[in-house]
Amino acid sequence: MIDRRRLLDLWRRLDVTVRDLPFGLLLLVASLLPALRGNGTEVGGLPTRPADALAGVAAVLQTVPLAVRRRWPLVCVALVSFGFAVDQIRGYHLFAGTALPIALISAGSYLEKYRRATLAAATVAFVGVSVELYRRGPGESVIEFVSFYLVLALAWGIGAWMRSARAAEAERRSRAAEDARTAERSRIARELHDVVTHHVTAMVVQSEAARYLTAAPERLDDTLAAVSDTGRRAITDLRHLLELLNPDHGTAEPRTPPVGRVLTLVEQTRRAGQPVEFTEDGTPAASTRSADLVAYRVVQEALTNALKYDHGGKTSVLVRHGEREITVEVGTDGSGTGAASPGGSGRGLAGLRERVDVLGGEFSADRADGGGFVVRARIPGGSTA
Repeated sequence: MIDRRRLLDLWRRLDVTVRDLPFGLLLLVASLLPALRGNGTEVGGLPTRPADALAGVAAVLQTVPLAVRRRWPLVCVALVSFGFAVDQIRGYHLFAGTALPIALISAGSYLEKYRRATLAAATVAFVGVSVELYRRGPGESVIEFVSFYLVLALAWGIGAWMRSARAAEAERRSRAAEDARTAERSRIARELHDVVTHHVTAMVVQSEAARYLTAAPERLDDTLAAVSDTGRRAITDLRHLLELLNPDHGTAEPRTPPVGRVLTLVEQTRRAGQPVEFTEDGTPAASTRSADLVAYRVVQEALTNALKYDHGGKTSVLVRHGEREITVEVGTDGSGTGAASPGGSGRGLAGLRERVDVLGGEFSADRADGGGFVVRARIPGGSTA
């Protein structure tokens, strides 16, 4: 047995003209049935006459063009309207006349150009046909013609509403896609800022320090080794970022650094000449959603700023794992100097605030007594134990 879903997929792949043709053919066959002969649309009160060859032409004109009602709606409505006019003036009253409102709905929905001109031309044609029917008929009331015109106008209006709704949905999807792209670009920009700024700042500080160690080869060797190690870590983190841009460029390492790697950040910062006191309370949870990554980034950015603006000053890092949140606090005492490193744009702290806010947490970055600073973050999603 053929899968229904597969059949539907094959049907959707067909050209829209092929999909619309069966409906037109169905109306044509119905118009030829003896039981429905003379039971179609009737305007003007003309007596029904027996079908002849011209009736067949009128039936074909009113039904077969429905196959192109979405591809060429103007052609469809013109042919169907002409066939309907022949049908009514000759008095056939074919069941195929029901195709006219369908053609108008399709024109109102799918016609892109000459919409006003089409409406004007259709109105003029309707008036001409109505005058001819009134002249030939038994003198039907004008209200009948006006009422039928309003029905046809309603059909066009339904199509126009469908067109507007479709355009609004397309606009909504376009905005949603653009918002998603903007959010993704912002997220990648934050990741790039966090990765590059921290490692490059550490390398700059270490390189500056190496200039004054030429008389102490053993310390110079350690400093250069630290620069090399920092560069390798930068490459590793950039590979993680590359995975965000290109999932096929995978590595065997985890894509998001856990809070457990905060100690690695502390050690790297210490090797850059920053005295750091690290305290970690509680036990990290096995799964903390995005909280561990955000906590890691808070510490990373805060230590980067410590190297920039308080190089050599005493720095403290506290990471506390609570039942439902992770608390991070990083501060300096202001005893260092900011002359050995480049300045920043403030984008890092703004990015951190946004990260924490997304998770429903709290973030602050304030000046501390003595000229230092303190960064605090409360990030929901800590351990459950």
